[in-house]
Amino acid sequence: MVVTQWPAYDVQRDSVRVLVLDSRERLLLFRTVDPTMPEEGEWWELPGGGMELGEDVAATAVRELAEETGLVVDRDAVRPLPWRRSATYVHRHTRYLQHEQFVLVRLAVPAPTVVGDGRTPEEVAAYLDVRWWSAADLATAAGVRFFPGPLPELVPVALAGAVIDQPFERWN
Repeated sequence: MVVTQWPAYDVQRDSVRVLVLDSRERLLLFRTVDPTMPEEGEWWELPGGGMELGEDVAATAVRELAEETGLVVDRDAVRPLPWRRSATYVHRHTRYLQHEQFVLVRLAVPAPTVVGDGRTPEEVAAYLDVRWWSAADLATAAGVRFFPGPLPELVPVALAGAVIDQPFERWN
């Protein structure tokens, strides 16, 4: 879908979202909250974040995984997926316009321990829990909120290698 005019926003950025699968094909997600906006409730989201100046997609994925999870992967382990989208959301009372690219990292071990030693203070306050989700868990997650909203439907499509033309999402 082509958006000819973006909604008003405070910050625009490019971002990388990482689908991390363990050796049992379970997906890593964070249970998250915006502590400055508790009325927004909780949601589950993929690791990842904004690209820094001079970084490419793989470098961003490697850095974000290390910071947010303690998982250290080689940039050669980062596989691009044919999934890109733009979304807008409010976080900490700031409206973002985010252009996201999704990548895949497959781990050779089951559910490695996730640590947050490299997280920013904002991430420490926002990440409530971490969980490795099976395909069945995602498929039956009725009433659970995700970012992106249709994450449970799109993950199997992405893993099958299909191009995802996700419409623009005004998440909150």
